[in-house]
Amino acid sequence: MKNNQISLVELIQVFAEYHHNIIVNIKHLQEHYQRTGIKRVKGVRDENGELLQPWLRTEYIDNAEYVGMGEFEFNRNSATINMLIKCRVKLAKFEDQTPTLEVAGLLVNDLNTFNNYTIVSDGKINIKSLQVKISSKKAFDLLKEKGILDVEEFDFNAEYSIQLDNLPLVAANSCYSSIDRLFNELAEIKVLTSIICAHLKNESDVFIPAQLDEFQKHYLSKNIYLNFPTTNEYTDINEGLINGTIDSRLSYKIDIGSQDILNLSKLPSANKFLNRMYRLYDKETGEIIIKPSFAIAFNENLAVRHRLLSSRTKITKVDELMKPIFDDFIGLEQNGIVGGILKKVGADSLAQLLQDKQTGKQISKEEMVAALTTANKKLEQYAEKIYQDKISPLVFYIGCTGLFPEHMKAKAMTAEEAAAKYPNLQLSKDEQQATFFVVGDSIISIYAKTEYYSKLISVGVDN
Repeated sequence: MKNNQISLVELIQVFAEYHHNIIVNIKHLQEHYQRTGIKRVKGVRDENGELLQPWLRTEYIDNAEYVGMGEFEFNRNSATINMLIKCRVKLAKFEDQTPTLEVAGLLVNDLNTFNNYTIVSDGKINIKSLQVKISSKKAFDLLKEKGILDVEEFDFNAEYSIQLDNLPLVAANSCYSSIDRLFNELAEIKVLTSIICAHLKNESDVFIPAQLDEFQKHYLSKNIYLNFPTTNEYTDINEGLINGTIDSRLSYKIDIGSQDILNLSKLPSANKFLNRMYRLYDKETGEIIIKPSFAIAFNENLAVRHRLLSSRTKITKVDELMKPIFDDFIGLEQNGIVGGILKKVGADSLAQLLQDKQTGKQISKEEMVAALTTANKKLEQYAEKIYQDKISPLVFYIGCTGLFPEHMKAKAMTAEEAAAKYPNLQLSKDEQQATFFVVGDSIISIYAKTEYYSKLISVGVDN
């Protein structure tokens, strides 16, 4: 190995910086790609297990040999890196291939499909090499300087082979920033995002309900993303295990939490929490809504109050985290927590609208939907940046090396020890098999999980 050779993580950072200047030989990638999950097929199964095909299908607009390099993403819970590649497709009827050009007044003859190619899967290289062309001499020079390319002259017509399987996954001297207080920040964002998404379930700031219905019939989301139903290729995994087309491996999941809440999966959905802690009722009749949801919250005849809890109801640390956010958003208590979160992520317009609403000002549904949509994007972008900058790289390092960075003094505990010392954690059955590490005010849990994957190399991708 050359002294100036970089780690795979550092190479991915170079790729990400110059992805507009690098194209990938997609044919070569597909021919040598090994799935990391079970192959899924489009459609749904009936009660007899028969596959029912969607009435539409996608066709590639061009059968290009090269595609743009795409974007890279570290998995939030495992030592996995995916490359997301965008391809242009059009819709056509499954039966006779008649093209579908327009849906609900919108042209759909040039859509995008997004395919995930897993470069590293659970700490192991899954793609041994990439065949690429490079249009930037600056990118070429940097890859050459880092020992990735072993050629003298830059040639924008040449195809270069970049070996990935001879690189260390992480640098030996990797250093990571503190994760203290990050969990609580992410938890607050998740709660607020859940409330907003529940409001927007059947709403759009661009299209009317009739258009959304048409999109759904044509397997399109309200953001005009393709959304075909898919199902596992096998109805019975054991069948694939017996005939050798499916295999299993041990995967390690890594979660970050606090000393009170073990991970974000402990937070219930907004509608579930609404049903647990609140009552929606008709202002005029006082009638209680049996199945409350934020999807009907735009109805001006409805109001919200706290639910009268029985003495048997146990208030948890999750409740204590979520309730102030709900109270503030709904308007039952003005504690400023929602406005603080929104302003931090740059969603000032929604913060102002909620403040105006609490003072009795009438806000139109269209104005509120637009503000909620913008705020949702900003909250997701803010959280994603925290993951990609601070949490996912640390998760990747732990998953690849089995170690914590030297500067992190992590003390290991068994599930029994963790439950005794931190009784609020509420360990699930799987988590009772985990190992726990205390890092500052955070707890990192690591536990094994069996994953199944289709063994055959194929042109399929992991989505």
